[in-house]
Amino acid sequence: MPDQAELKPGIQPDWLEQASAWIRAELEHQGIAVTGAIEQPDVQPWSTVLRVPSTEGDIYFKAAGPALAHEPALTESLRRWRPDCMPPVLAVDLQHGWMLTPDLGATLRSLIKSTGDLHHWHRVLPLYAEVQIDLASRVDELFNLGVLDRRLSQLPDKYEALLSDTDALLLGHPDGLTTEEHRRLHELTPILRGMCQQLANYNIPETLHHEDFHDANIYVRNSQYTFSDWGESSMAHPFCTMLVTSRVVAWRLELAEDSPELEYLRDIYLEPWASYESQDNLIAAFKLAYRVGMVCRALTWRRVLAGEEESYKAEYADRVPGWLQEFLESEKNLTD
Repeated sequence: MPDQAELKPGIQPDWLEQASAWIRAELEHQGIAVTGAIEQPDVQPWSTVLRVPSTEGDIYFKAAGPALAHEPALTESLRRWRPDCMPPVLAVDLQHGWMLTPDLGATLRSLIKSTGDLHHWHRVLPLYAEVQIDLASRVDELFNLGVLDRRLSQLPDKYEALLSDTDALLLGHPDGLTTEEHRRLHELTPILRGMCQQLANYNIPETLHHEDFHDANIYVRNSQYTFSDWGESSMAHPFCTMLVTSRVVAWRLELAEDSPELEYLRDIYLEPWASYESQDNLIAAFKLAYRVGMVCRALTWRRVLAGEEESYKAEYADRVPGWLQEFLESEKNLTD
């Protein structure tokens, strides 16, 4: 068993005992007994996961950090709205950001070993797009649950505020932005505003955007897919999701960004949106949202790291300037 401080950085020393007592009490109410030691399979600065062996198989406890503490309430609601592809929630403690879920099955990552296994993504992406379309009518409900705001109307101002946070940008630090990069990013402010306006002009509704939608957050059991880990989701242009999805597929399978496989995944994802725009417009919007998504990632990393201890902040601090450098590079590639 790891030291308690390792289980959840920045928490009171008796946190593990409190969490374990809550886990046992909640499961007992449901007639489920804990059958062994509670273990820690995963810990990050922004969340902690515990594995709980029980008479009903492994059960997982997740504690979200303050920046993402809305995840349990959001996950509960998503399960009500889309029980076909959202995690069952056994119990929540909304005050602490705690949640219990059953074992969801195998990760998609464990099943996809080559491009021959991409048939899973061919089924997942249309399903995910349909979920986004369904949730476009629940904007107010999602905001009431604490979902982050990355709407196109808000994004340029948030971008400008981010550029004024020189600590988050690591300005002048070896892992951060150079003064020249910072200047160029400021110059891109009107360009970002134009991109957001272009995207807004398409008839594509803003909706829930899972900012970390990759193969380790998708589970498979009996040919059914479950989408998990919604803490970093936001209200945004839906196509921003495909930035991380495409990058992870390319990385895992060593594919070029312009490979036919990735273009096919893009087209599969866009199919459910065909009633909103022509194929040409959907592809144009996709390309814009891919770049806008880089700004969303930088903003989310800034939020996640803002309240963390310095040791953890230092380990991940390059994520904020890193995504902004990606945004700069995307503009450079357009003009070359």
